[in-house]
Amino acid sequence: MVTVVFGARGNVGRHVADGLLAAGEQMRATSRTPDAAGLPPRMKVVAADLERPETLPTALEGADKVFLYTKPDGIAGFVEAARSAGVRHVVLLSSAAVVAPGAEQNPIARQHRIVEEALERSGIDWTFIRPGMFATNTLWWWQRSIRDEGVVRNPYPDAQTAPIHEKDMAALAVTALTEPGHRQRAYTVYGAESLTLRQQVEQVGAAIGRGVRFEVISVEEAREQMGKTMPAIGVETFLRVWAAQNGTPAETSTIVEEVTGRPAHTFAQWARDHADDFRS
Repeated sequence: MVTVVFGARGNVGRHVADGLLAAGEQMRATSRTPDAAGLPPRMKVVAADLERPETLPTALEGADKVFLYTKPDGIAGFVEAARSAGVRHVVLLSSAAVVAPGAEQNPIARQHRIVEEALERSGIDWTFIRPGMFATNTLWWWQRSIRDEGVVRNPYPDAQTAPIHEKDMAALAVTALTEPGHRQRAYTVYGAESLTLRQQVEQVGAAIGRGVRFEVISVEEAREQMGKTMPAIGVETFLRVWAAQNGTPAETSTIVEEVTGRPAHTFAQWARDHADDFRS
């Protein structure tokens, strides 16, 4: 049986693919540009695009299980193709936003819930991985300013979040795909420790071996600067989260250890793994 990994070049998908190969699973990666660099030679890659349903039957042929990321515009075509191919289990990378207060008014939550609901109605077994704050979001916010200036600018130095290493999301997915007992389960996962943004910046500085200055700016300045590297919906979401968590511990979880049998990565470990991303 084959497990198909969509988004195998992504921050999470590439670790899912690696984990499946390490577990001895037959794995097929998909990409809109299968000839592009970024995947190891040993990995079988086929062309597929969730927004082009005609590309899915070939990618899913003979597949028993699938790792999927959220793509509302393509979910109807995916469900049809997965049913036709005989797929029996889909592990979806969703979002903790779907269970947060005010989810009905949150556009990010609505997008993820559309996909979850389609899978729930599909007749295919599912597992939902619902992460909170991705540690990799810091690359959007801080990578350029740390590289170029050795500084982070943000209005909320004392805002607390519990960042999740992408390897932990992938480990949950691999466990759900390779071990029994995870079908029709939804795992809401947060990082194992609550840290202020200032502490996170300090840990990035420690990882790269040089100090990083934290400069407090206005919300308006932050909105303008963040808008250069991310869409408006993301800017407003993060500003809202930081304002709500200013001086307030973030929710943490132990679900990674409970499900996979090993502790979650710390943010300091994530920073060391990504130190080169922040070096000039």
